[in-house]
This record gives sequence, structure tokens and C-alpha cells, in this order.
Amino acid sequence: MSWITEDWRLKLLALGLAILMLGAVAFAQNPPTTKTFSVGLNYSFAPGSNIVITNPPSKTTVTATGVADVIGLLTANNLTATADATHAKPGSAQKLNVAVVSSVQGVNVQNLAPIVVNIDRIAEKDLTVQVIAHEAPGFHIVSAQATCQGVTPCVVHFTGPLSWEDPISLSAVIIYSAPVNVTDIRQPAQPIILETNSGPFDLSQRTEPSWEADIRAADIHIVATPGSNSSTVPLVDSVPSHPPPSGYHIVGVTTTPATVIITGDPAALGKVQRITLPAVDLSSSTSTATFKVQIPYPAGVNPLNGVTIASVTYQIAPNPAVSPSP
Repeated sequence: MSWITEDWRLKLLALGLAILMLGAVAFAQNPPTTKTFSVGLNYSFAPGSNIVITNPPSKTTVTATGVADVIGLLTANNLTATADATHAKPGSAQKLNVAVVSSVQGVNVQNLAPIVVNIDRIAEKDLTVQVIAHEAPGFHIVSAQATCQGVTPCVVHFTGPLSWEDPISLSAVIIYSAPVNVTDIRQPAQPIILETNSGPFDLSQRTEPSWEADIRAADIHIVATPGSNSSTVPLVDSVPSHPPPSGYHIVGVTTTPATVIITGDPAALGKVQRITLPAVDLSSSTSTATFKVQIPYPAGVNPLNGVTIASVTYQIAPNPAVSPSP
């Protein structure tokens, strides 16, 4: 045993140096490596949560470190990023912590900064589907209804942020584009369009959890009767609500269009001899002025060509100078 104990300090030092050299060689062949990934972002909510995140980020940037052999095997699919909304409350600029887990052993992930999101309450709204159709000359639409899942009228149950529902006044419609020129029309599985006050609803808007409209198509049934007619009636300007300023007067009035073609039930058409346009205020007009006004079609009649706005032009001139009497 003396060969072991003899000069044991030198032998122990040699062994340590050999181990360090072996580690250095292995370390040089498989050095620490850092890599950045774009990872899809998930969200976790408390059971029964009634909150929704509007326009949430869908991805986050994750930086992972580890030895080269391990990082070389790592992909974005091996990383799961989750934003914690289990204790979140409605409000703007709310911070959510983000945790990242790797399915590959030996990977260290740098801590992520919290994300800032807007949080709203979830609300539900029932939207009765309206069928929009236009009559062909000689036909009058009696009814236009949508049916879904055997129920008439069809009702879409919309679930999404509370802030979306009141300001934009959501509605659900089906547009039948062809003129109705037969007495009975049935069309299955017509797409339902969500609309707002300013136009079509933006279907690309994201929320977490996702907003939902439970029904996207419905069957439509349009019933029409023949015997409707059309007639041409003039548009007539009203007496201005306020005349031109003192010293000025109206010298001419022009209405564009001068006439419109209306359609509807013959009984309703027979009662319409002219359409009087709304009065305008000329109290600030000292020269020719043009006003766009809504055409007030009477109940039971519709414009044939969809004309709903008329232009009324008032020619205004100064009162003529009057020479004093001798």
C-alpha cells in the first residue's frame, strides 16, 4: 500500500489536473449556447372566469441557454409560454406574469417581463337575424325570415367583450342580393353577416378566450306577392326653417334628383303624389348654398333604385338697391 500513500499529495494533484483537463476538452467540444425563439403565448384563467382579454399578444420572445448539444435539439415547439390571468381583473394596462416551460431537459429559460393587456368583462347578446331583400318591379315582399336549428326567427348568441356590444350596436343579417321577382324563395345555409354601426364586423379581432357567435348560417324564406307597381313622383323643397339673413333673398331652387321612382303596394303608391323634403336653415347663407337631405319616403313605399339622399340648391342674392324717392 506504500505505493498509494507515497507522495499522495502529488498524485492527488495530478488526478485533479487530469479531471480538469478532461472537463476542459469536453467543455470546448460542447460549449454553453444561447438561442432565441418566437413562442406562441397561451393564457390561463380561473375556473368560471368572467373576464376576457382584448387584442392579446399571440407570441412572445423566449431566450434559452444550455450546452450546444441540447440547444441544437430545441425548437419553439418544445417551449410552452403561459400568461397567468387567474387573478386578473377588468381594466386597461393590466400586467400578467408569463412563465415558460421546456420539454427538453437541461434547458434554462430567462425570466420574461410581464405583458400589459386590456381586460374586459364577458357579455352575451342575442341577435335576431334580419333578412335583407329588395323587391323587383311588380312584386311586394310580404315576409322575409331566417330559420336555424328549426327555430324561426333565427337568433345568434354572441359572446364577447362587454365594450364591443353597446358602442358598435352589433346586428346579424343575411343579404339576399337578387331582386325578389317570384312569390316564394327558399335558400338553405345562407351565411350570417355580423354588422356594426360603421360597417361589417371585423372577424379578425382576437380575444382570449375567443369571442364567439354560435351560429354562422341559416335558411331563409321570402314570400312575395305580385301586383305591386311603381310610379314616379317629384321631390318638393320645403319652406326654409329660417330665411336668408336680412338684405338677402332666394332667387331660385333646384332639387337633384327632381323625381324618384317608388315601388310598393298599389294602395300605398296611390296615396303618394309628391315627397316633400325636410326644411333647411338659410340663416347663415348669403350666396348659393347646397344641402344634402334624407328623402322621407312614406310608409309602405321604397325607392326603386335605392336613392335615399337628395341635394337642394338655393340661389341667394342681395336685395336690389332702392333709390330714395325725390
